[in-house]
Amino acid sequence: MNLPVLILLGYAGWTLLILAASVGVYRWSRILTGRASIAGFPADAAQGSPWYQRATRAHLNCLENLPIYAAIVLALEATGLRSEFIDWLSMTMMAARIIQTSVHVGLVQTSAVVSVRFGFYSVQFVCMVTMGIMIAARAI
Repeated sequence: MNLPVLILLGYAGWTLLILAASVGVYRWSRILTGRASIAGFPADAAQGSPWYQRATRAHLNCLENLPIYAAIVLALEATGLRSEFIDWLSMTMMAARIIQTSVHVGLVQTSAVVSVRFGFYSVQFVCMVTMGIMIAARAI
């Protein structure tokens, strides 16, 4: 298994971990202790503590970006493009994703914290765009 595919698996695992360790623990602890019903978490209503709301949004953000990276990995596999730079971009993207999510969930969202979080999202964006450009250049 090459590194971008391994990183894709790690990204999926990170997304599941965020779901289980934050949103899942919060919801199931309330359901199992009778503080909420299983139907008591409507998707279109802000509810819960600020931490829970950030965790929910961080999980959704992982879900929004995972298919983009998956498409890039699929294109890498289809073109056979492999390089140390692609590997570095994949690792950097994943590290930035973990830091962004951790900052999102773990810290109160002041302007400075949101700026840091956006900076780490920007790193991911640049990594994925760069890989996309490299794939397109290879295909031409």
